[in-house]
Amino acid sequence: MPDMVQIDAIYEGKLRCKATHAESGTTLLTDAPKDNEGKGESFSPTDLIATAVGTCMLTTMGIAAKKHELDFSGATVRVRKEMTVTPPRRIAKLTIEIIGPPTISEPNRLLLEKAAIGCPVSKSLHPDVQTGIVFHWGKP
Repeated sequence: MPDMVQIDAIYEGKLRCKATHAESGTTLLTDAPKDNEGKGESFSPTDLIATAVGTCMLTTMGIAAKKHELDFSGATVRVRKEMTVTPPRRIAKLTIEIIGPPTISEPNRLLLEKAAIGCPVSKSLHPDVQTGIVFHWGKP
């Protein structure tokens, strides 16, 4: 049976929702962005997609690093999200920049980059969403 995760959310009014991860009880708030009638006081739902892509890439790289006994600590990701300017409103482009530790050797860098590209969240995006990924090893 496939893994199943339950998330419950309540609309609190004023374009804000509170979501709860059923297993852990962790909560997060979403707010509509300023450019779509919101206050932009928290992540928007599309911000969460951008966040999910970036953290998924780091996580899959971390899993691969663990399997190969590599220290991947301190790796970072920056995701820039661009929305369409014409309807329908959706994510047009995600630009992803991953900075990995400089101590990772060239063959292992390729292995980790392949893991990032194969992350399940990025594979779940609609094909119309443009993605660009840049890897830096050490400081950009």
